[in-house]
Amino acid sequence: MAHSSCLALALAVAAVLAMAAVEVSGLGFDLHHRYSPIVQRWAEERGHAGVSWPAGAEVIGSPEYYSALSRHDHALFARRGLAQGDGLVTFADGNITLRLDGSLHYAEVAVGTPNTTFLVALDTGSDLFWVPCDCKQCAPLGNLTAVDGGGGPELRQYSPSKSSTSKTVTCTNNLCDQPNACATATSSCPYAVRYAMANTSSSGELVEDVLYLTREKGAAAGAAVRTPVVFGCGQMQTGSFLDGAAADGLMGLGMEKVSVPSILASTGVVKSDSFSMCFSKDGLGRINFGDTGSADQSETPFIVKSSHSYYNISITSMSVGDKNLPLGFYAIADSGTSFTYLNDPAYTAYTTNFNVQISERRANFSGSTRSGPFPFEYCYSLSPDQTTVELPIVSLTTNGGAVFPVTSPVYPIAAQMTNGEIRIIGYCLAVIKSDLPIDIIGQNFMTGLKVVFNREKSVLGWQKFDCYKDEKMTDDGSSVGSPSPSPGPTTHVFPQPQESDSPVGRTPIPGAAPVPRSSSAAAGGRAGFRLLSSMALLLLAAAAAAVF
Repeated sequence: MAHSSCLALALAVAAVLAMAAVEVSGLGFDLHHRYSPIVQRWAEERGHAGVSWPAGAEVIGSPEYYSALSRHDHALFARRGLAQGDGLVTFADGNITLRLDGSLHYAEVAVGTPNTTFLVALDTGSDLFWVPCDCKQCAPLGNLTAVDGGGGPELRQYSPSKSSTSKTVTCTNNLCDQPNACATATSSCPYAVRYAMANTSSSGELVEDVLYLTREKGAAAGAAVRTPVVFGCGQMQTGSFLDGAAADGLMGLGMEKVSVPSILASTGVVKSDSFSMCFSKDGLGRINFGDTGSADQSETPFIVKSSHSYYNISITSMSVGDKNLPLGFYAIADSGTSFTYLNDPAYTAYTTNFNVQISERRANFSGSTRSGPFPFEYCYSLSPDQTTVELPIVSLTTNGGAVFPVTSPVYPIAAQMTNGEIRIIGYCLAVIKSDLPIDIIGQNFMTGLKVVFNREKSVLGWQKFDCYKDEKMTDDGSSVGSPSPSPGPTTHVFPQPQESDSPVGRTPIPGAAPVPRSSSAAAGGRAGFRLLSSMALLLLAAAAAAVF
């Protein structure tokens, strides 16, 4: 059997949560996973504690935790209607990203003069950026405290009349898609976005105002960029938006011209209508607006299948260890989905061929799940002293022949013993049989890669990448230009699991530049901010699971 080098299953949660908004080459931008302590605190202060932490999911890495993530994915599918310049710029320093129901990450962004701060959901499956504004019906407002280890900003409505840089978007604007609803050509352009999930919608008027960004690279790294963008003044929210799903707004990263990436490209803030996401193996990552990747990256074209502007690609075959599986199917590349979802015959072919190449015994962890069905079918137990595991190499061959490597096909399972000790007791193949007529390549398949969503060339690009050093990696896992490791399997020792309620503060990544607090204006650039993915939050469990 062909196997990869030994894979470390445990991830240090507290160390990851403490990583701050710093970039190796400039400013960074924090994103926080839905079930992080920061999101829990934010949700409790806004009266949405039940949305943030379902029963049993508050202990990270437990079967309940994975069940809650699976429910999040299905809520996201429903909301989307699937169920049945030069260089990089980023959001201004101090902006933070969080995620609640229906979204995997949130970003704290600032708009207007003086600026108003919002925690907006990031969504690659929609287009419009909107925030609560002159509210007739919005989610409850509150005060966010101690988000970054100190006092947080007050969360409030945006009001065009209180911003000196706000401008009306009239019905003649090319971003107005409802001109027939206008009384006159000079009227404010109305918008209405309706989602399939539980009568969820946002409506109001389009406005133009400044969004605060910072340049990430080059001589002006860290310089502030105030760029005008068109977004929704969300006066009326309904459904799940009133209960914590995008309570402070939503930023669409889709392909349409009204999305923030499209606006940044069309106004020249970035040179290319493209953005990249980089997910490191410890769960941290970055998103860079304007990034087209490198000339030697792998690429496959987007496939337009319907009116939905999703990032569809074509898979022609799968490789699992020594088995090549000639399967053809379309899939959505979606970093906002926690796991990867496959339909048959791809699901059965992948899981059964993976299973026969695993030496550990099958395990059943579903018995301790209280927050919903346990999502994974193929799980395995570890012996008490086992710290490493060998896995078959997994890859996808895409339309055009480019190979998409899957560097993190499994999730670790941890349990708290009767003596209070927390131990890694097993792992699961992190693929779920889809109950939808679609296949989705989720965030877990993107770990260890920089994935480029190039809307200008209509291609998806990827490359093994070191998100810390901002450089590509060789196939053996070393940075380009660094000495290659000796042949043979590499042993990774499990880090000691950390408590999930560890203090969250702003600490620098080793070797990274500190975060300056720049206030000067600059033009042009590409954008980057940090991602905290579900991959970093898989260590702790509430109770010992049934291993056999």
